[in-house]
Amino acid sequence: MSVDATKVAHNRFGLWTSSLLLVLGLVGLTALFYFLAVEFPAQLTGLLLVAAGLVLALVPALLWLAFFYLQDRFEPEPKHHVLGVFVLGGLLAAAVGQPVVRELFRVQDWMTQAWWVNLLASVLIVGFVQEFLKLAAVRFSIYHSSEFDERVDGVIYGVAAGLGYATVLNFGYVLDHGGVDLGVGSMVVVVNALAHASFAGITGYFLGQAKFETTPAYWLPLGLTIAAALNGLFFFLEDLVTQQGMRFTPQYGVVLAAAFALGILTVVFFLIRRANAETLAIARYREQQQAAVAGAASEV
Repeated sequence: MSVDATKVAHNRFGLWTSSLLLVLGLVGLTALFYFLAVEFPAQLTGLLLVAAGLVLALVPALLWLAFFYLQDRFEPEPKHHVLGVFVLGGLLAAAVGQPVVRELFRVQDWMTQAWWVNLLASVLIVGFVQEFLKLAAVRFSIYHSSEFDERVDGVIYGVAAGLGYATVLNFGYVLDHGGVDLGVGSMVVVVNALAHASFAGITGYFLGQAKFETTPAYWLPLGLTIAAALNGLFFFLEDLVTQQGMRFTPQYGVVLAAAFALGILTVVFFLIRRANAETLAIARYREQQQAAVAGAASEV
């Protein structure tokens, strides 16, 4: 079995464990914050309220990094690479994603019309813009680096880009609202983090395949389309479940985000595991063929 095949097909179980812990941890965190907000309502105002909200917006990324490096401490990705992709995802959100969605297309002005208009706009505009930028954060940075040497690296860096994108969106939410309380604010932050990290994990899988396999020209566009469609569908459904008449129920959004994240995590895990098994099987077959040829030559 070649060393390269073994490296490429490394399953990196630490990634999957840390991602599962992130989903469970964030759901538990929102429950804790909601309880604290009800039982011990904070009296923060002004800059203190904004500062608390901005710190809260960073919590999902910090939790994932902590879980990931604790689980993957024997063969960790270089922290500066992961952090760089995280920052790049956030910069693209701030410099391109939000201006395109809010100022060029101005979706906030007309996406409250018919449901099908909202759904199409969620997929074709918001979904494609956001998922393309997260894909670009990986494809045009770490993708060609020697550190991107395992199929699962696509998911690792994709999740980092997604969390960077979500962090900027959460910063914007906090600033637009002049700060947020722990209860509702934590739920909105968690929904964005779980959703954007999950969808970026999909394009990360497609990037990992494209790096180490011969894939057709439509491969990356297909991955982008799937991620954008799920992005648009999720946020369309999230609006439906969290707006109960005049009542805002963000806890339903958390449940929906956790369900999407766990479902996507499971599917991507099995797809990568299957691809890795195929890679190792091919490597074994080639080694056996080479051994057979070498044995026949020695007999001659």
